[in-house]
Parts: sequence; structure tokens; C-alpha cells
Amino acid sequence: MLPEERRRQILSLLEDSEVLRPADLAAQLDVSAETIRRDLVMLEREGDIRRVFGGAARARDLSRSAEPGRADRECIQQEAKGEIAAVVATLVGDSDTIFMDVGTTVLAAVQSLPQSFHGRVVTNNISAVVALAGRSDVNLHLVGGRIRHDELTCYGPDAEEQVSRFFADKAFLGSGGVQATLGLTDYHLEEIAVRHRMIDNAAEVYVLADASKLGHVALRKVCGWERITALITDSKADADIVRELRDAGLTVLQPSMDPMNAPGAMAPDEEVRR
Repeated sequence: MLPEERRRQILSLLEDSEVLRPADLAAQLDVSAETIRRDLVMLEREGDIRRVFGGAARARDLSRSAEPGRADRECIQQEAKGEIAAVVATLVGDSDTIFMDVGTTVLAAVQSLPQSFHGRVVTNNISAVVALAGRSDVNLHLVGGRIRHDELTCYGPDAEEQVSRFFADKAFLGSGGVQATLGLTDYHLEEIAVRHRMIDNAAEVYVLADASKLGHVALRKVCGWERITALITDSKADADIVRELRDAGLTVLQPSMDPMNAPGAMAPDEEVRR
């Protein structure tokens, strides 16, 4: 069977099932798991499917041009976001100045900042400010500007100019898509412009992306991996995609790693994971 025909059959099978495991696809099509893996990688790159925890699903309305609504994103990947937030907590120094970007994964990281943290948080994420409002020991700066009502974020020239006044030890960025060759991508141009100021003015820059974002390409490019200190993802991330990202020169941190050894130093078993 030609690869093109096999991939059409995969899409047909996915029409009848919300999610299918690669092993099930391999059995139904009588091919190896490695063959199916290559097919799924190609179909995802073409925007036909999306690899999710447990298998693959049709992309349908999850296109490059449209981001799922905030309410939907808040309800998914909660365990993964918790894992990412736990890694972030180990990277933040007690007196650091940190940029916190927009997005539900970044919000989870904000909510998990250790109680010992008494530094400065600079953010255009209104929900992050609300989450930290009761912590009088945290020096909190809300970057103002035009409000995006559906996301409770601030953007525009005022927000960009205010961010540029600060220099941070670390920036923690949200993501719409993470792909080895195309870099960090997202959806909303105005928020990307604010993010660029955070990248420019931070000593270290971390991208937060759960497994569903890996291999996905959103509408607009944010930056290449040369601007990023490390990607933080969850323990369920596809090992092949993680390997591709590391081969592209990106440091990838997961809960199984010791973040204190990264990104500057190699963890004891880092050579094996790479």
C-alpha cells in the first residue's frame, strides 16, 4: 500500500473514532508501529490530525488559524499544566524579577510560585494579577494597555512600552505551537509583540507547552529556538517529538529531569534522554 493511500485510510478511521492509539492503527492497517508513527507525524505537519495523549485525533476545527477558547483550554491538560508549573517553581529564585506571559499554562505556573518567592512579577495577564493579589510580599506589576476581553490580557503599544522598562531574570512564555524547525508559534499578533519585549529584556527565556502543543504549528511565528533558554513540557510529551526538538538544539525540561541541572549542566541521565 502506498503511503498516501495508507494516510487516507488513517483519516477515514479517525472519522469514526475520536481518538485512536497508534498500536490499534498499526494492527488495523497491518503495518509496523514505526510506519504509523511516521504517518502520524506527516499528517500532523499537514494539519490533518493532532497527536494527543492516548493517540491521534482529527484536527477538524483545531486549525493553524484558530485557537480554542479560554474556557475550553482551562478544562484540558490540567495534570500536564500542573507538572509544568512544578518545574517552573524550581527555576524561580526567591528574589527574581520574572516576566509572566499570557495563557492558561502560564497562569498555572503563577499559581504554583513557591511561598518563599518575594520577588517581582511583571505581567500583562490580568488573571495572573488576580491570582497573586493576596500575596503582599510579591512586588506585582500589571502591564496595562488595550484589554482583550475574552482572554483578560493587555496588549498594544502601551503594554509593549511598559514591558521594555523592565529587565527580568527569567521570562515564562505561553505557546500556541512548538515545532523543531519552525520554532515557537502563536495566534495573536498583538500579544506576540508584547512577548518580543519580554524575550529581549530577560536573561533567561522559558517556553511552557504541554504535550498537545508539541509538533503543532500556530498561525504566526514568535521566534526561533536561538532566543529560548529551554522548553518546559510534561511527562506525557511524545518522545520522538522531544528528540526532534533536542536535535534542533533546544533544551527540553520535563518533570523526570532535575531542573537544577539545566539548562547549563547535563543531568546525570541527560545523555540517555538526548
